[in-house]
Amino acid sequence: MLTEEKPAPTERRKQGLFSSSKMRKRLRKLFHFLPQERRFAIYRSFVDCDPAPGERLELKIAETREELEACFRLLHDAYVESGFMEPHPSGLRATIYHALPTTTTLCAKWDGEVVGTISLIRDDSAFGFPLHKVFDLSKVRARPGNVAEVSALAVHPKFRRNGGPILFPLMKFMYEYSTRYFDTRHLVIAVHPNRIEMYESLLFFQRLTANVVENYDFANGAPAVGAWIDLHDAPELFARVYGDKPLRKNLHAYFIENELPNIRWPERRYYTTNDPVLTPALLDYFFNVRTDGFSRLDDHQKSLLHAIYDLPEYEAVLPPLPYSPGERRYRENTRHSFRCPGHLAFMQEGRMARVEIEVIDVSRHGFLARSAEPLPLRVWGDATVRLGQDDVATVKAMAVREHPVTAGEVRSYGFFLGVSDVVWKTFFDTLSAN
Repeated sequence: MLTEEKPAPTERRKQGLFSSSKMRKRLRKLFHFLPQERRFAIYRSFVDCDPAPGERLELKIAETREELEACFRLLHDAYVESGFMEPHPSGLRATIYHALPTTTTLCAKWDGEVVGTISLIRDDSAFGFPLHKVFDLSKVRARPGNVAEVSALAVHPKFRRNGGPILFPLMKFMYEYSTRYFDTRHLVIAVHPNRIEMYESLLFFQRLTANVVENYDFANGAPAVGAWIDLHDAPELFARVYGDKPLRKNLHAYFIENELPNIRWPERRYYTTNDPVLTPALLDYFFNVRTDGFSRLDDHQKSLLHAIYDLPEYEAVLPPLPYSPGERRYRENTRHSFRCPGHLAFMQEGRMARVEIEVIDVSRHGFLARSAEPLPLRVWGDATVRLGQDDVATVKAMAVREHPVTAGEVRSYGFFLGVSDVVWKTFFDTLSAN
């Protein structure tokens, strides 16, 4: 959930002029009576992006214990203030998604102090990302390119009033990191309904659905709206709306053309597309010592975490499994028989491979599928399965064993599921209820 966005225009007009909460509510109501085109124009009129911020600002990946702790503390305070979480004794908000090597936490530092943070959660781990549990992403997944969720945005209170000095540089850093370093084409977000228009008007996000999710568990039951943007389309969209604006109001020049010397890009030896920073010591500190993040995982989540950090040096800090690693039980639930066409996409020798499959047996945490072609074992991929005429699910899946076959038979594989999307979850819940 994104929290610390730029204040609504009515809020910014009244700052320093109106102290009455009733007056603020009236102004907010009046603002929403305006036509959408007029509201969007007002939002854009308050853009103020400095193309050359001073040396006091630094933008980088949070990689040290001190930087990560400052980000998690800033996020905790912002979420508590917004009602998106209850206060935690640690004073930190460090979720299981922060523990994944496919999540990158960006930070903005002012005179060495962390004053802004935002996280990118890429959809190529078994956990997926928070948003896909409640929003249907089939429209986004139908397009080529990787998907990442923008989450955990927070700006220090002393920089919120005018927003721009931290928020816009942080957003630019996010945009450039996504397109240059994170191999990401689509960004998805979940925001409170009263803030979605900022993302629509300024950054051209499109709503995933017209409906509002009234109870978003990841934000303490607050309502949420899902939205997305195709970054391949962004340059043209920004040029069309901002191309003739003055420099400090021109988000096309700011995001697409301008180079910020304040950004400290990660140093990479190889052509990798993510920047994992969590050592065993950092995982232990944030998810065992400072918070109870690991102990709160269910058995399925624990097994997924062990599959991700499948190295001896991590074993001691990961939550213990209820069974030995050699006895992992991938098939624990009642199954249902089907013949659902689909395909599996996975990386093979540095290239994306796609193999047709037919799912014939499913459970909440796994499925059995036939394939005319051999599939690699213990490699995570994206399984897209047509469950019905109008229901297509895309889930993270890993083939864990090949079933013995006789000559002439089609191969079959047992798959272990990562975190399932809303389509698969609805499908299985419906089956379980019948």
